[in-house]
Amino acid sequence: MIYHHIRNATAGIETSTDFILVDPMLGDVASIEAFTKERFPPKRNPLVPLPMHTDVLLSKVTQVLITHQHADHLDGAGIQFLKDKQIAVTCSVLDAEDLREKGLNVVQALEYEKAQEFLGGTIEGIPAQHGYGEVAKLMGNVMGFYIQLPDEPSLYLASDTILTDKVIKVLVDKQPVLSVIPCGSAQLDQYEPILMTLKDIARFVNLNFGVSICNHLEALNHCPTTRAELNSILDSQKLSHKIWMPKDGESKAFT
Repeated sequence: MIYHHIRNATAGIETSTDFILVDPMLGDVASIEAFTKERFPPKRNPLVPLPMHTDVLLSKVTQVLITHQHADHLDGAGIQFLKDKQIAVTCSVLDAEDLREKGLNVVQALEYEKAQEFLGGTIEGIPAQHGYGEVAKLMGNVMGFYIQLPDEPSLYLASDTILTDKVIKVLVDKQPVLSVIPCGSAQLDQYEPILMTLKDIARFVNLNFGVSICNHLEALNHCPTTRAELNSILDSQKLSHKIWMPKDGESKAFT
């Protein structure tokens, strides 16, 4: 398996038979409004462009996974790309009807904690809680994915979540080889953080038997944590050997 980190949560998962695109935010710099205007500088999103070779990766796509419909995971450009190509989409049953109405080719809708066949293996929807406290209700439904494909490392896409008992259960019971986690410490102008705090990121990495792949870094105006800051914190806790913190456009093969 080759994991291609594109930008923020947008990624490609390349196997010997398929190329899975995850959460396509494909728009130009500043094509999405600022997510916070008071707590952090009110810069429009995304803050960084797509890597130069993104078009090459997109030409390979055979399947798409959508964890939820926030603009930093599925923007207007992403929707247009999926409509034009009519690529097969897998998503939560809670999003399926709406995405079909947008013109997307939804072929598989998942319920939480119920595995289904997927590309010769299985995929299971994992509960995700997008924030601490009351803000989680306002952020709506999010679904992570646990994927097992033939002759490939097991993969847990946590999506936008805090560290909950459900997340810990995946790490302990399923022991994924690879886990992709949101590490930007996102916050809105009000309420508690909507992604894992730095403390909980460290707890996740410590609990995880496999490799933690860090995303949501340096691409959005409401995600203040930098790669350098996170690496320093994890290094101080002797956890840096358990992570991969890719730069935008970076790829890595895992066996």
